[in-house]
Amino acid sequence: MDKGAAAAPEHVLPSPSQITQSLNNLHKQLPPRGLGFEAAKQHLKQDMAPALNANSQSSRYYGFVTGGATPAAIFADNMVTEYDQNVQVHLPEETIATDVEAAALDMVCELVRLDPTVWKHRTFTTGATASNILGLACAREHIIKTAAARRGVTADVSSQGLFAAMRAAGIHNIRILTTTPHSSLKKAASILGLGHDSVNTMCEHGVNNPYTFDMAQLEEALQTGGRNIATIISVSCSEVNSGLFATDANLMLRLRTLATRHGAWLHVDAAFGLLARILPSNAEYEYLKDGAGELHLADSIAADAHKLFNVPYDCGIFLSKHLDTATAVFQNPGAPYLNAPDGTVPSPLNIGIENSRRFRALPVYANLVAYGRDGFVEMLERQIELAREIAAYIDASDAYRLLPSKYHEEGYNEQTIFIIVLFKAVNSDLNAELKQKINATRKIYVSGTTWQGESACRFAISNWRSSVQQDFEVIKEVLDGVAASSVNRIA
Repeated sequence: MDKGAAAAPEHVLPSPSQITQSLNNLHKQLPPRGLGFEAAKQHLKQDMAPALNANSQSSRYYGFVTGGATPAAIFADNMVTEYDQNVQVHLPEETIATDVEAAALDMVCELVRLDPTVWKHRTFTTGATASNILGLACAREHIIKTAAARRGVTADVSSQGLFAAMRAAGIHNIRILTTTPHSSLKKAASILGLGHDSVNTMCEHGVNNPYTFDMAQLEEALQTGGRNIATIISVSCSEVNSGLFATDANLMLRLRTLATRHGAWLHVDAAFGLLARILPSNAEYEYLKDGAGELHLADSIAADAHKLFNVPYDCGIFLSKHLDTATAVFQNPGAPYLNAPDGTVPSPLNIGIENSRRFRALPVYANLVAYGRDGFVEMLERQIELAREIAAYIDASDAYRLLPSKYHEEGYNEQTIFIIVLFKAVNSDLNAELKQKINATRKIYVSGTTWQGESACRFAISNWRSSVQQDFEVIKEVLDGVAASSVNRIA
């Protein structure tokens, strides 16, 4: 990919004075007479644009696992607005929009080495949060039907509603067993009536290793749950703070066996971990490949396209093996005007949440066609190389400590670094304000988080523009400067 395709801004954040100025110029009341298009356009360019951050335009914005938008994706997204398709019903004689979406999803499966003939429920969403909602909704339907069938009765949430279906199936509780989950999993559980408390963490060594399953605890929970409890198993691929994977190939095989035995649904939250499947098979990426290598054993997968696929916000991906379950949950009943002719492409409005849908597929299609497998692999390898360069610098630093603590206790292993670098300052006073000091430079941006009860910062390398040499020089300059300022203040 051509990293020099467009000039990146010098600063990743607007200055405080610019934000104040733009807020002062923000219209807070409806004008009696409109300004007119030209005046409104100038207002947006002069007053609004300077106060927006460069989260997509800069390779040095490392917050929230924010991808950029490639030149191909930007061009396609402008077409999306220009042609303004509502991609809801498959009408092949009227528009090719649904065929483009189907082709893009087929190529996504091909890129990540998943068989599209197996993963028949494929759709684009607003993001991994929506994809997690789809996953849990399908899971809820499936596990209740499975529990009912084992009792020799029928039950389905889509027709009867959650409570009636659970009563019919003899289910008293639904639980979600996982490691440390992304917050969107609990949000999805709440939206679907399962509740935050249904999410139970099964972490190896408790909080000290929150990204890996405690398989003994998981097996015991499944065995002692009985026939009155239905279970969803959710895998983090990879954990949002550390970037580490919850499973390896052997663990995924064990999870699949347990899920099948106990009638559970196996869901994977692979918001940014999915693309680890495209990496070359060599020692350099062995851990990463192993962490994502057996995802084909899952029932459903949630992912973000506006992260490592580098398309504009908002765009997520959802894949499932159970198209019949999807149509049961998301079908629009009694609406003949929404019917599509028989064909191989399911109407998107009957396999997802929205009836009205932006043409999110086109930027994904454009990226896949423009850059191909080799382009995506080159981009991801470059991002991983930068993340490992940052991690090595932090590991060797006296001012900072690489997290999780196993890197300090067991030794740093760069092969476990994907695109996330978690760290803290050794000095507790500096650590308390580390995020603010780093971001105040406006040269780079990091996210703040907590790890084992302490404040921490996180680099997420996910922009297509990432340059190992140029970006690392700026990162090192900022981190060295922040550490030096703390030493000078103490002195």
